[in-house]
Order: sequence, then structure tokens, then C-alpha cells
Amino acid sequence: MLAAIATLTDRLQQALVSAFGPELADADPVLVPASKPEFGDYQANGAMALAKRLKNKPRAIAEQIVARLEVGDLCEPPEIAGPGFINLRLRPAYLEAQLKVLQRDERLGVAPVQDPHKAIVDFSSPNIAKEMHVGHLRSTIIGDSIARVLEFMGHDVLRLNHVGDWGTQFGMLITHLQDVCPAALADDSQVDIGDLVAFYKQAKQRFDEDEDFKGRSREAVVGLQAGDATARAAWQVLCDQSRQAFQKIYDRLDICLTERGESFYNPLLPTVVADLEQQGLLVEDQGARVVFLEGFTNKDGDPLPLIVQKSDGGFNYATTDLAAIRYRTQQDGAERVLYVVDAGQANHFAQVFQVAARAGWVPTGVELTHVPFGVVQGEDGKKFKTRSGETVRLQDLLDEAVKRARADLESRIQAEGRNETEAFIAQVAEIVGLGAVKYADLSQNRTSNYIFSYDKMLALQGNTAPYLLYAYVRVQGISRKGGIDFTQLGDNAAIHLEDDSEFALAKHILQLDEVVNEVAQDLLPNRLCQYLFELSQKFNQFYDRCAVLQAAEPQRTSRLMVCDLTARTLKLGLSLLGIAVLERM
Repeated sequence: MLAAIATLTDRLQQALVSAFGPELADADPVLVPASKPEFGDYQANGAMALAKRLKNKPRAIAEQIVARLEVGDLCEPPEIAGPGFINLRLRPAYLEAQLKVLQRDERLGVAPVQDPHKAIVDFSSPNIAKEMHVGHLRSTIIGDSIARVLEFMGHDVLRLNHVGDWGTQFGMLITHLQDVCPAALADDSQVDIGDLVAFYKQAKQRFDEDEDFKGRSREAVVGLQAGDATARAAWQVLCDQSRQAFQKIYDRLDICLTERGESFYNPLLPTVVADLEQQGLLVEDQGARVVFLEGFTNKDGDPLPLIVQKSDGGFNYATTDLAAIRYRTQQDGAERVLYVVDAGQANHFAQVFQVAARAGWVPTGVELTHVPFGVVQGEDGKKFKTRSGETVRLQDLLDEAVKRARADLESRIQAEGRNETEAFIAQVAEIVGLGAVKYADLSQNRTSNYIFSYDKMLALQGNTAPYLLYAYVRVQGISRKGGIDFTQLGDNAAIHLEDDSEFALAKHILQLDEVVNEVAQDLLPNRLCQYLFELSQKFNQFYDRCAVLQAAEPQRTSRLMVCDLTARTLKLGLSLLGIAVLERM
């Protein structure tokens, strides 16, 4: 796992444990955020848990802890409440000093890890000759956000796109391409095979209905696997055409990936089988070569086999995934490999990881993790599909989100009597539309299914991208209205917090480091979304209650700095989600 970085919560925990004394160093301080502001900011409930162990009343134990608790640089004098709760309230001077530190820190208090490691994030993974659809949405967006967080923390991240570019289906695709577009094999520079979905369907229909075509397709598979030049050329055309279509979506979503498809590992498959056999893990079962799994049984209670080589000598997904693990741990030197793949593949990965570990391909300290996610559902609770029952193309989904964002923007512009350029409208619609799609996905716990709703994701109120973007735009509006250059507010200016809403906002800003660290550990971007949503709420409450430009000095400059810190925190947090900000909306 990742090495933890000391945060404010860590410092308070350590102080409490020190106050327990060495004989109780294993005890949990049970430190939690205070349930109500009047109780302070944190509450330590460890005295309650120690009562039985120490054979003493919790309040008496709490008094002994407080007497030895050294948190004067962080907190007001601790208070004991009820039967033994220890309430901790952060000192205003500490909060003000920490905000001042953040003002000069482009990372806003999120320290990079001291021991960066090599991480591989395997995500997106569309199939060649098929268009990306809504099923690729979650893997692509979640994987990108996780990669961004790990990169920001200082890890060496390899973003891998394990595309489906090998297998028996290429026989029919190659044969169909040779029949309908033979010129592509001579010069593919100007080739456009058109709608990839239609092309695939045509090939599949011919394969199902035409015995001659089916026979030639099977011969094409053999030729492809044997390295036949014509088959390879046709295969390359299909891959290149698909890549162009994929890249348009990746560019639009600002997602970077290194493609290393199934074909990359194809030459390595025989050595995987040979290595497993040499170690005595491989056995023959009904003509296939398999590894019997520990802890996995069939309906009769017998050990379940993982097929590594089929009875006809061919390989499968498991073989490829084992080769990938072997390569990633031995050649890439990865210390953490994350597979952002739907929850339905949980058993597959558990089985493959087990075999790789038993084969000795997972060195001590190397972590293989399946990062599962649920399916995207329509508002009827079923899998999100078009009205005709087809899977929704990702390109169409993005276009529709931008179209709706544009319609909403144009109606607001008209209602407000504004005069905006086409370039402005197009840019705002694109950023809001795509940001809304990303945020709607990332704000859900990835392990759950989620209901896709354009209306909800584009709403200006609630936990949505437009709501967060609007909070950022509000700060930029203050800058424009007051002619303020936030970078020139001056190092000598101090921050003074007065209103309760200022304190609430300041405390929340200072929690960014803890949240980002949690996401890097637990791989749940929705925690960052929730943090940013609450930040926007607290900023709006502060903005509604406190004068900023009209405030007298030094409060005016202090509040301007708090506004700037809020906007910078929003911008950084949204960037880790892959969402751009806007100066105006």
C-alpha cells in the first residue's frame, strides 16, 4: 500500500496516542469529526473504549489524557464533555497561519509522497473494429481520475489501454475487409472503412450465414497467427481505423493512454504455459491445460479450473492476462497494478491473480488490485440503451450532453440580455457538458450502479459539475468586478477569520490533503467530489453572509485571499477529476 503522509488528523492522532503513554500505544484514540460545531472540530472517544481495560471511569481516563495532551499549537485547551468525550477545537491563529502557508503553495498543502513507486493503471480497453459505447464510459473516466491523483502524488504512472486487438473475431473482419475494400491492403493512407459498428455487424452476418465466408475467415485467423503478410496488413488497417475513432474521444475528454493491446502479449503466451508447467501447476483436464484454483469450486464442490490453453491449442483471456501480469511486474517493474474493469469480472481477476501469485510472478510488496465499478443505468433502472434497444455510442452520449448544455446556456444568455460570441458559447457548452458527464460518474461510489440523467447532471443546483464550476466562476467575477489580481495580494497581508462561515470554509480548505491522500489509497474519486461539493456549499454560504469587495481593510484583503484559495482548491480538485474550469459561464 501507499505510504501515508502526515495530515492534521494524523498529528492529532499521534498526540493522543502519546498522551496515552507507552503502555497504551496500541489503543485507538477514536478520533472523529465533531458531530456539531458547538462541540468543536474533532472529538476523541478513546477514553470510553479504555474504561474496561483500565478498570476506571471514562471521564477520569479522559482527564488523565487531557493532562498529558500536547496540542497547544493546534487547538484551544481541550474540553471534556459527558461521560468522557474529549472535544478539540482548532485555534483561529493556527487556521489563519495554515491558510497563509497555502496561499504560497501551488500544491495547496498536498505534499508529494516521499517514496514514489511505479504504478500501472489499466483502463478504458475498447475492442478493435467496435466503437466505444457507454459501457466504456466508467472505466475511461474513473481510470483517468485515479491516474491523475497518483501522478499528482508523485508516483510514476503508466496508463495502459489493454485494447481487444487479437482473437478469432479478426478472421471474419479481415476476410470482410479483403472482400469489400481490397485497395486498403495496398495503401491504407486514404482508407476509411466508415461506421465501425456497421462494418462489424456486416462481417458477423456473413460469418453466420455464408459457409464459404466462414471457412475463409477461419483460414484468415490461422494466417494472422502465423504472421501471413496479407492477413497482418488487413489486421493493421482495422487497428489503425479503430485507433483514429478512439483517439477522437480521448482527445475530447483530455485523456492520455499508452496502447498495449492483447496482441502485444501474444508472443509471450507459450512461455506462460511453459513456466506454469515447469512449476507443476499445470494439469490436463478434458484435453485443455488448466490450473486448478484454491477456494473456487463448481456446483458439485470440485475445484474449479482456470483454462490456460484450450484443447485445440489456442489461448484465451486468462492466458493473456497472466502474460500481462508477468510482463508488468518483471519488465515494467510495477509495484502497484490497478485494473479498472467492471464488477462482473471480479471472479476472473481473483482467479488470475491467484495463479500469478502461485507462479511467483507477483514479488513481495507488489499489489495487484481489481478496481470494480457498477453499470450505467437508464432512468428506468435498466442498462442504459437507446430507444431502439441499441447500446449507446459514447460519441453520441457526449454530443447530447454538450447539446443540452448549450441549449441551457443560450436560454440563460437570452434571459439575461447578454451578448456572447459563438466561440464563447461553444467553449462553455463543451466544458460544462463534458464536465457534467464526468462528474456525474465520478460523484457516485464506483462500486454501485448509477442512473444516467442529463437533467440531473446539468443542473446548476446540487452535487453537479455546473454547481462547482459556478462557485469557481463567482470568484473570478469578484476578481473582474474589483480589478483584483489575486497573485498580487501581497505576502505581507494577513488572513483574519471572523464570521462562522469563514471559519467553516477555512477548515474545509485545509482538509484537501487528507481527501486526496484517501483517494490515492482507496481509489474512490467520489470522496473528492463530495469534498468539492461541500467546499462550494461553504463558499456560497460565506459569500452570501460576508462582504468581500465592500469590506473594510484589512478584512477585504483577507477575504479576497480566502476566495482565491477556494477557487484554486476547486480548480486543482476538478483537474484531478479531469474537469476543466471556466472564467465565465
